[in-house]
Amino acid sequence: IGGYHLAVDACSQEAVGRLRQRKKRDEKPFAVMAADLSIARTLAMLDDQEERLLAGPESPIIIVRKSPDCPASPLLAPNNGWLGLMLPYAPLHHLLFAPIPAYSHPLPEGELNPLALWERDRERAYTPAFLALVMTSANISDEPIAFEDDDAMKRLGDIADYFLVHNRPIHIRSDDSVMRVFQHKPLFYRRSRGYAPRGVKIPFQVPPVLAVGAELKGAVCLAKGERAFLSQHIGDLQNSATGDAFCHTIQHLTGLLEITPAAIACDLHPDYLSSIYATESGLPVIKVQHHHAHLAACMAENGLDGNLIGIIFDGTGFGSDGTIWGGEFLVGGYEGFQRACHFRTVRLPGGDAAVREPWRMAMAYLYQAMGNAAFELKHPVAGFLTGAEQQIFAAMLEKGLNAPLTSSCGRLFDAVAALLNIRHKVSYDGQAAIELEALAETAADNSGVYQFQLHPVTLDFTPMFPQILADMADAVPPAVIAGRFHRTVAEAAVRVCLRIAKETSLGRVVLSGGVFQNRLLSEMIYTGLTAQGLQVFTHRLVPANDGGIALGQAAIAARQINTNKGN
Repeated sequence: IGGYHLAVDACSQEAVGRLRQRKKRDEKPFAVMAADLSIARTLAMLDDQEERLLAGPESPIIIVRKSPDCPASPLLAPNNGWLGLMLPYAPLHHLLFAPIPAYSHPLPEGELNPLALWERDRERAYTPAFLALVMTSANISDEPIAFEDDDAMKRLGDIADYFLVHNRPIHIRSDDSVMRVFQHKPLFYRRSRGYAPRGVKIPFQVPPVLAVGAELKGAVCLAKGERAFLSQHIGDLQNSATGDAFCHTIQHLTGLLEITPAAIACDLHPDYLSSIYATESGLPVIKVQHHHAHLAACMAENGLDGNLIGIIFDGTGFGSDGTIWGGEFLVGGYEGFQRACHFRTVRLPGGDAAVREPWRMAMAYLYQAMGNAAFELKHPVAGFLTGAEQQIFAAMLEKGLNAPLTSSCGRLFDAVAALLNIRHKVSYDGQAAIELEALAETAADNSGVYQFQLHPVTLDFTPMFPQILADMADAVPPAVIAGRFHRTVAEAAVRVCLRIAKETSLGRVVLSGGVFQNRLLSEMIYTGLTAQGLQVFTHRLVPANDGGIALGQAAIAARQINTNKGN
């Protein structure tokens, strides 16, 4: 057990609603623990691989499709056809789910051991305790999971009604691992308990290196020899509590593995807590561009070397030119990369506010496509701005006032989700894109794509937005529009990749970045590329999101150190 869970009856609407209110977690899905595999089958539609992973010794959370008559509360995963499901993995869990004896007489005095009672009365009639329990990390949103008794009672006293404690302390915090099945193999969302710090074999010798990852979904990596060891999930490094957990994890991992790093690798962004830690460490620092690290992470876990093509789609990464990247087509390897193509940049109005409020991205794209006419649209996204605010917003976009340029694929998904009125504001990372994918999966009509323009070094989706508005005016179902959007991005990505492959004679492609947690888009791009004869590699051992980026940083830093030694 790697920390406290907050537990309620997963089939109780009232209990789940109360937990959401107390934890201040409005809509982000909760993980659910089913009593056993037979109960899990009533909650979700499981295939053989999902059942094997659920029942495996690592016992991760598996993201599975809800069954049509799922008895669990809809509040577990609002507006989402998927459920994070796991099975009991510790004796404590089995005791919580143990059926309650239907005693017909008072308990004998002195016979207070529940296991002895259960053994004595197991032949009697039983009432199941629970079908399923919410088992979500015990913390306030965005803080590290609580794993020490005093800290748990202090931080969770306003959330939990009761505490179940033990006289054996938890040695190190470790969240549950999270994955889904893609191409019949596991795809990590979060690599933690059960898998960390299991080593990943990389295809060359590595000097002792520490890589500290990025800012979101933090994890660190220690590498030496032919092995790289990723830590458990730490969290988003945006508050002091997570920063303390980050430092403690590094100390624990270096002591556990007995590796003393000779150099430290970090993200190019100077203001990340992890980057500041690296510069203050006293070790030689190697700074690695965010998307280059994504490419190298996928290469390393697949045992690849040499040059290849990388399709790197995510939400935010500091680019070599000072802009925010996220829709990237790279050519290169561990030694370096070239930016062969990228999404056309668009303004990020309000900076981080645009991440929390996708309507801003919808208006940015509409303004890019239509100019001031975007403000006259009879659409909810235009309604967020009054007349005076429209002028200010236009000035932001024209002059770049608090509106940096971005090529982010994640923000493109946000814009379309807002345009379809799926989500104008979000309460957790990736919410708009997750709900857009969920809607697209329900489409009855899987035909059509929207226009895009492919230029020498840019891929422009601006022409798509007036077409989406036209479909909406023609009463095309939102699910069909969402599906067409996914196909448009996939077809554009395949076309760009084929062009790069022809120009470079490279036949290998890696897919990395948080957007590739989108099963629908990943399937479309994977299928499109392999149908054209390209060899496609995806993540299997580490997350495609920033939780795996430290592996790429370590591999790039190690190759740079080895090259310098050779010189």
